Amino acid sequence: MLKSNKLFVIDTNVFIHNPEAVLSFRDSEIAIPLVVLEELDKLKTYQDHRGKNAREAIRFFNNLIKGGDVRNGVKLENGSILRVIFGGIGEPPADLPLDRNDNVIILQAAALLQSGRPVFFVSKDINARVKAAVLGLRAVDYEKQKVNAAELYSGIRDDCVIPLSNEVTEKLLANEYIYAPNTNPEEDFLGRWDKQNGVLQTVPQERKQCFGIRARNERQWAALDLLLNPDIPCVTLIGRAGTGKTLLAIAAGLHLVIEEKKYDRILVSRPIVPLGKDIGYLPGEKAAKLATWMEPIFDNLEYLLSINKRPNLKNVDQVFKERYMEVEAVTYIRGRSLPSQFIVIDEAQNLTPHEIKTIVSRAGANSKVVLTGDPEQIDNMYLDANSNGLSYLVEAFKGEPLFGHITLQKTERSELAELAARLL
Repeated sequence: MLKSNKLFVIDTNVFIHNPEAVLSFRDSEIAIPLVVLEELDKLKTYQDHRGKNAREAIRFFNNLIKGGDVRNGVKLENGSILRVIFGGIGEPPADLPLDRNDNVIILQAAALLQSGRPVFFVSKDINARVKAAVLGLRAVDYEKQKVNAAELYSGIRDDCVIPLSNEVTEKLLANEYIYAPNTNPEEDFLGRWDKQNGVLQTVPQERKQCFGIRARNERQWAALDLLLNPDIPCVTLIGRAGTGKTLLAIAAGLHLVIEEKKYDRILVSRPIVPLGKDIGYLPGEKAAKLATWMEPIFDNLEYLLSINKRPNLKNVDQVFKERYMEVEAVTYIRGRSLPSQFIVIDEAQNLTPHEIKTIVSRAGANSKVVLTGDPEQIDNMYLDANSNGLSYLVEAFKGEPLFGHITLQKTERSELAELAARLL
């Protein structure tokens, strides 16, 4: 069997995070415990992101192997060797019973230390990494798609002098905003950098208003400008609870669909990740199940309809009856082609980079994708502020002419919401 210097043992949760994770390890040996395949087989029946990624990982393995001898190693195109391992544990420590799959995986990885080569145990599970390190393994997180959340691109600068110097313009990214306050708020300056033409486009004061709401700070003003610009088909909004992310996105979508008729409808989706202990399966058909998860969307919609009264849109039900809006679970977006739609993905911080790629690639001709979320409030146990798909997308897309981003900072919901977001 061919051997390489480094040996990586991959945990199940890495493949749930990225079904194609093996391609991240070049010129190395990759060992997948048989128990990992067993866990993926159990997860494949789930109707959530875990099941989807498990099925995709299994299909991906099948295409990689193509009848090869996985027990002794299959050579991959990236120069690595992939093999499946089983047994070889010997007498396990009493503290690590074999009735838990996590322990079996860790112990099989530890058994490979006898080869004399450095063995890396790769897992998204912190506790599993701690146990692996105790056994002498080099336990690491899967960091291929990680970013530094503390230095995440904000999309706006408020420390520049107008007119801009050549030194500043050389550093500006496409669709980055410049804000210069004035003693009179109505004379504040906001400009968007048009990198292709090398021009700072002034954002008019009229952009502060949309579908009955008005931007309460400069970052909301910039966000509305991005949302209402059909030439920027991908927009991300990051901010704490109450900063207006979802409200701004829904308001802009209603304006562009109903008033300007730029898009056929709004498609709103959220990942189905419970906060706290799950309450179990919900009764009813898909629409009834989704209604429970989409309550925050309906709350924003009711508020917008209350301040922007229209004879033919008196309640939320009429919005859906007229097909101005559709809701869908993220799980079912994969495989769809979505042309001429204003797509809002709320709570996108609970999605992996792979899932974000799947969603954004669904956008068809004349569609716009808006992703909102707060990387500081993540309910997916295997994601954090640095590894979630929303943060990854911001860093990967920044500077692209088709992309715009704003980090919203001030909570406008209420003084209490601002205090909670800041201190808790």
